[in-house]
Amino acid sequence: MTEHRPTHEELTAFLQAEFPQNRCTLEEVDEDGSVVVAHPVGETELRPGGTVSGPIMMTLADVALYIAILARIGIVPLAVTTNLAINFLRKPRADRRIVARCRLMKLGRSLAVGEVWIYSEGEDEPVAHATGTYSIPRVR
Repeated sequence: MTEHRPTHEELTAFLQAEFPQNRCTLEEVDEDGSVVVAHPVGETELRPGGTVSGPIMMTLADVALYIAILARIGIVPLAVTTNLAINFLRKPRADRRIVARCRLMKLGRSLAVGEVWIYSEGEDEPVAHATGTYSIPRVR
């Protein structure tokens, strides 16, 4: 793990450079490494019935977890998802961004475990809850 914790700007630049197809944006990075990440919602994010598709919410959860880990250990591009589970709790709003709040529950040398709460922007009740595990490569 690195001694340098990346800044909001460094994390944003990394996300934009390495995942240009990704529409997630980093909104906040707290001192403890927890993050807030958002994803716009438009016609392409909706499934029949006018709700945000599950794959979009899974993407948001995965990106939030990845960025939360990098915020703590430094930019280690080869950290990879080993598990991601999500519970869809209620229908997200189709007219607002979805916002993920992620905090790490455990950060070890080889594994990180975190949880992500997803909300429709401006709403108090979560629309989904995810937990995930990442494998962290050994940096020599």
